[in-house]
Amino acid sequence: MTELTRRQALLLALAGLPLAGAATSARAAGQKITVALDWTVNTNHIGLFVARDKGFYRDAGLDVEILPYGDTGSGTLVANRVADFGISGALGLFTQKSAGADLKAVYAVVQSETGRVVFNANRAEIKSPRNLDGLTYGGFGSAWENALISTIIRHDGGKGEFKTVSLGTSAYEALATGAVDFTLEVSTWEGVEAELKGLMQRTFRYADYGVPDEHTTFIISSNAFLSANPKASSAFVQATRRGYEFAVDQPREASDLLVAANKDALTNPALIDASLKALNDGHFLKSAAGAIGTIDKAKVEAMGRYLFSSGILLDGDGKQLKEKPDFDSYFSNAFLG
Repeated sequence: MTELTRRQALLLALAGLPLAGAATSARAAGQKITVALDWTVNTNHIGLFVARDKGFYRDAGLDVEILPYGDTGSGTLVANRVADFGISGALGLFTQKSAGADLKAVYAVVQSETGRVVFNANRAEIKSPRNLDGLTYGGFGSAWENALISTIIRHDGGKGEFKTVSLGTSAYEALATGAVDFTLEVSTWEGVEAELKGLMQRTFRYADYGVPDEHTTFIISSNAFLSANPKASSAFVQATRRGYEFAVDQPREASDLLVAANKDALTNPALIDASLKALNDGHFLKSAAGAIGTIDKAKVEAMGRYLFSSGILLDGDGKQLKEKPDFDSYFSNAFLG
């Protein structure tokens, strides 16, 4: 399990965030729940802010604090009992859990993959993924990206060979200027933002080219917290689902609530409105079949097998796993009620 450094723990303590030993008494007194974000505030987080500001958590007897995003990842904070719950990308859950972190997914924020391979629409020579062979990819520095893109290209009959330049979020500017040929985006955020800016782009959907569909974003907790606080955990997960249901049914008010709660960070309300519309129109927050929050066992197993066979999952010593994990232990729908 990833350990907090002494300096990180000190900074968190000075910021007033509960450490594992101090959290128990505070929680008993007021059912205090802390939630860590995985990134700067965006529409994937909307259900948390709606549930807090509409009083759904209060109605459930909870006092929920949404922690500001910082340098320490949400999975690390949750596994070390600094935060009770956290928003986590699927890759973070799989890799940290496989390395020994005490993590468990309890809610699927999105019901299917929102990621896309994206490139400028004027690249007429890129007709399908095989045409990405030999081109330059603006990347984010993970082994997962190489496995993902190689799979997509090879599935289309290509070799899966391309150049990589690690740029982080600067990849989007590099794509717009033509400095790189393609990158990856979240279609419901960067994709929507590009559309609002008038950038003409085309995309390939991962699941159309050999990559298993997945829940790209989860709400996670630790087995230690869940087993010690089963009632509070259920109350939190169910109130959170009310928040996301509200965002599906009342998107206008939900968008306004999210912006009002994060005025300094969310300075473009049009992006929030358009992003939430994309999430709803694409049946990401609530599937076409009506699933909301429910984690699909088949999707977890399929993505877990893919990551395992691709050599992405490592143990606590950084060595590739030799045996496929029991992916049923990575999630639970029990707290949805």
